[in-house]
Amino acid sequence: MKQIFTFLILGLGVCSGVQAQVDAVQKLDAVILSDSKLKNYAAGIKIEKLTDSVLSNNATSLTNLLAFNSNIYFKENGAGMVSSPSFRGTTASQTAVIWNGININSQLNGQTDFNTVNTSNYSSIDIRSGGGSVQYGSGSIGGSIHLNNDLKFSNHAETRIKTGYGSFKSKNLGINSSFGSEAWTANIGVDYVDSDNDYKYLGTDSVNENGEFHNLNMNVNLGVFISDKDILKLYHQSYIGERNFSGTLVGPSRSKYEDENFRSMLEWSRIIGKFSSRLKVVHLHEMFKYFENKDKDNYSLGKVNTLLINHSFNVSFNEKLQFKTILEYSNSKGNGDSFKEPVRNVFSTTALLNHKPNNSISYGVNLRQDFTTGGERPFVFSVDAGFDLFEHYQIQINGSKNYRIPTFNDLYWQPGGNLDLVPESSYQIDLGQNFNYPNFNVKLNGYYINTEDMIQWQPNSTGLWSPINIGEVASYGAEVEVKSHYNINEHQFNVSGHYSYTVSEDLETNKQLIYVPFHKGNLALAYNYKAVTVFYQHMFNGDVFTTADNLEGRFTSLNGYDVGNMGCNYTFLRTQKTN
Repeated sequence: MKQIFTFLILGLGVCSGVQAQVDAVQKLDAVILSDSKLKNYAAGIKIEKLTDSVLSNNATSLTNLLAFNSNIYFKENGAGMVSSPSFRGTTASQTAVIWNGININSQLNGQTDFNTVNTSNYSSIDIRSGGGSVQYGSGSIGGSIHLNNDLKFSNHAETRIKTGYGSFKSKNLGINSSFGSEAWTANIGVDYVDSDNDYKYLGTDSVNENGEFHNLNMNVNLGVFISDKDILKLYHQSYIGERNFSGTLVGPSRSKYEDENFRSMLEWSRIIGKFSSRLKVVHLHEMFKYFENKDKDNYSLGKVNTLLINHSFNVSFNEKLQFKTILEYSNSKGNGDSFKEPVRNVFSTTALLNHKPNNSISYGVNLRQDFTTGGERPFVFSVDAGFDLFEHYQIQINGSKNYRIPTFNDLYWQPGGNLDLVPESSYQIDLGQNFNYPNFNVKLNGYYINTEDMIQWQPNSTGLWSPINIGEVASYGAEVEVKSHYNINEHQFNVSGHYSYTVSEDLETNKQLIYVPFHKGNLALAYNYKAVTVFYQHMFNGDVFTTADNLEGRFTSLNGYDVGNMGCNYTFLRTQKTN
């Protein structure tokens, strides 16, 4: 249930800069972004960037941000509860979440819970539509979400404090500081969210008595030039959460879930003329404790630690031709009450090519070969191209083969795990048209995705749930994205909207997959004058089926619904100095 929230933002900072010169900072500009391939090897890919101004006008969870600002549909069990996406009609485990260039989907269930990602400490978030397994690995079938911490190498000192209060004793407090010089930089952010979440069930006097949740997020990002050709960067993100799982009117709940995610990455980048290299060493930790009864000490435990090493080498032959190779190795070790101690090793080699024959055409050819524990050797590819046909009109097209390997839960969960599973395989094509004007932009996209050997948990003849590879699934549809902005003196007006029509059906039954709406849309309006911002957001989700037979009724489908948010931001104590 949504309520109106009013946010108060406090900002204070001092900034200074000089006219750009050819110095060490400029020479290393290409490696300031931790995921440069998202920018340089995506000529025919639809990418939508959500900037800091958009992030500040939304609640802190990644679910709320994307539900009101993208074409992605979310199946959410209430505020703070489990949230899983459906990107272009695909499943939650077919959407990859990328943290500064690294895929962070869980090794246990192949997903990321979007309610565990706090958006306050990211400089921007990119939405990459369509298959991306060549660049980002397993699970990038429907699309990928990119969480970016762009380091700022300039003389600056800034601090932002954000606090909010809403219904059901919902509270949030966030502090983010960024400071540094042209030689080093640091960014530190801490966010805390807490809510009793004791709302009334619609049409009744009953109250949700088990919806309380709270979580703590911390981000630390550091960068330093160790020479005029080398830069070291350290990224760290911590999440610690505890939440009770809400029940229903007919199924009360006493369960509780505790989880933690720690992510650390040390990155060394070096550039010499046309050549650049990047070495990343990453540690990912995930852990959960599930309590069937929150008042008792009994719980089930699961955890995974992953060590990942990634090296990329890029050569720019000239302004029109560049080539990148990527070598990556990961070792994941699990431990849990329901899957013992599984181990997975994955090695991959990737080649990316981007060529611009002239100022109107840019295309890419990309290949990837994986080698995984168990003998699976997925080979995937992608081709894409962008055509600037007229001054304000562009066509983008891409095709790809993508994959998803079985997770630890799929293979080893007891009882029910299936060691005979094979990786999912997907082919897709995407065609986009972009109309770009100074104050008005429209994107129209159509796509088709065919997935074979989809992994799905189903009850067997004994009633035991177990994952199997099922037949083919086809997802196809159309998307519209509209953005407009106007400035009249110091008055700024922004309008954005999205609409998607999605069909995702089992080709054996010709039935729509459950929890995939045919229609979804949203609209966002914002007005800014000096330190004041006022905004309104509206979202519509269409009907969804909850059973595979696609019957309409109280127990087999859910009606569509509308949700609206209003908010006001006020920024004060801001100073800026420019030389």
